Amino acid sequence: MNAKERELVALAAAFIDKAAKLHAAERKLISHSPKAARSLVAKTRKAILAGNDPLGELFCQVRSPELRRDIGAIYTPAPIVDAMLTWASGAHVTPDRVVDPGAGSGRFLISAAHCFPMAELIGVDVDPLATLLLRANAAVLGFADRLGVHLVDYRALELPTIEGPTLYIGNPPYVRHHDIGVEWKTWFAATAARLKFTASKLAGLHIHFFLKTRDLAKPGDFGAFITAAEWLDVNYGSLLRNMLADGLGGSAVHIINAKAQPFDNAMTTGAITCFHVGNRTNAISMREVNSLDELAPLSPGRQVAWKDIAHARRWSGFVREQSTAPAEFIELGELFRVHRGQVTGSNATWIENEAMHGIPDRYLRPAITRARELIATDGTLRDATQLRRVLDLPTDLDELTPAERRAVERFLTWARGHRVDKGYVANNRKAWWSVQLRKPPPIFSTYMARSAPTFVTNLAQASYINIAHGLYPRDPLTRAQLDAVVTHLRHYVTTEGGRIYAGGLVKFEPGELERLRIPALDRLHGYHTDSQDRRTNELEARATSGRRKDGTRSIQR
Repeated sequence: MNAKERELVALAAAFIDKAAKLHAAERKLISHSPKAARSLVAKTRKAILAGNDPLGELFCQVRSPELRRDIGAIYTPAPIVDAMLTWASGAHVTPDRVVDPGAGSGRFLISAAHCFPMAELIGVDVDPLATLLLRANAAVLGFADRLGVHLVDYRALELPTIEGPTLYIGNPPYVRHHDIGVEWKTWFAATAARLKFTASKLAGLHIHFFLKTRDLAKPGDFGAFITAAEWLDVNYGSLLRNMLADGLGGSAVHIINAKAQPFDNAMTTGAITCFHVGNRTNAISMREVNSLDELAPLSPGRQVAWKDIAHARRWSGFVREQSTAPAEFIELGELFRVHRGQVTGSNATWIENEAMHGIPDRYLRPAITRARELIATDGTLRDATQLRRVLDLPTDLDELTPAERRAVERFLTWARGHRVDKGYVANNRKAWWSVQLRKPPPIFSTYMARSAPTFVTNLAQASYINIAHGLYPRDPLTRAQLDAVVTHLRHYVTTEGGRIYAGGLVKFEPGELERLRIPALDRLHGYHTDSQDRRTNELEARATSGRRKDGTRSIQR
């Protein structure tokens, strides 16, 4: 604990009743902290009573975003908290208990204390500094006597059964699966199986918290969580989608555009998911807002029948009305199947290197291995000679000549020495040495950048690995038709429809590309001609609007 954190602990401790039953980790923090200045205590108390969260703001200053991100401590802006508690207050159910599974400094519980003055309040967090801030806020605002603080991982929480309804509300921590231990992944899979669901161990921590809520809750309970929105489409999100359709009782999903920055220091699309346990209606409401000002109230959006959405692999397409594009527009997926490039498992091994000496050229295939190789083109890849080559051996090595086989075996011995054959990807291939690149697609697309995807016609017949997507026509298309599709995509596709991650990266999964709207084939040429004509007319109008009768230009401010 650094000096700034000790000062924050001292400030929080100044508000907490000395008779309060603290956890051992909380007492330890206080014992190592100085006494806070009276003037600072008075100033902080005044700010808390005014409806602010000075303790939480100080926490976000003394703990860097990187440190907080490790445990998913992303504090929620007031407009989101207010909108969610306003929804809960109008849900025609008065909770006897309110549970925040990642309480932090208590922003949700503070609002819940005002909205539900008779409810028991439960705050759960793994960070003793955060729980001290929660206790301090509760003491100042007068609800410490009905607050229970649990310094424990929410997944290990035990709650007694109560007769009345419980409201589960908050911002579950966002931690990627790479940072979740094996024991919790095992818990996740076992708990899902016990509840008759299938779970992927690639799920992030926020999905774990939804599952724990499903396990704790009983019919009549309800809730709302704000999380990243990626669960709408990714494979591991199927568990949450299935729970909302079966048992958790999904009632609404409100998408917050990443540009609104629903999470501090994170350019990420947000999703507020509302649910009524055991009480699923015939439809779920889907709504999108572009700013936090539009969020409240959490008004009904587009009503999507459960029979249409329950078994869909991706949900984001249901958020927007399908009638927004002209009738002559179609989805890209009606013309193309989109496939992600092949995962090698070890680019350093399978992209051409000195260890491949003597391997026949026919197994070294020019391939797109960097997104910039597509971005640098003018829309057409004509020459593959400047591309790196990827080794794509057959699964059956008996087709090689004796000399070729010796060269391949030397390479495979080298690869084994680097334990490439023990990797996850290699172990799940038919033959660990065979990357099995996809056949060259007629069109390439980048899929992750801080800009719209780049589409490129593949005249060079290059292959590709998993830094790009390939577009494969469902039915044969002429060269002119392929060029028209690429021209349209390059001119009109934006970041809209992609999934935005921390840092502003925009990612398009294959299904998201397939949902892009383009003119029907018989309209593509006319569409571009009309658009060009309109653009030319606009430019001419702008050029003439600033001219005086004598032909000189006026200055416009």
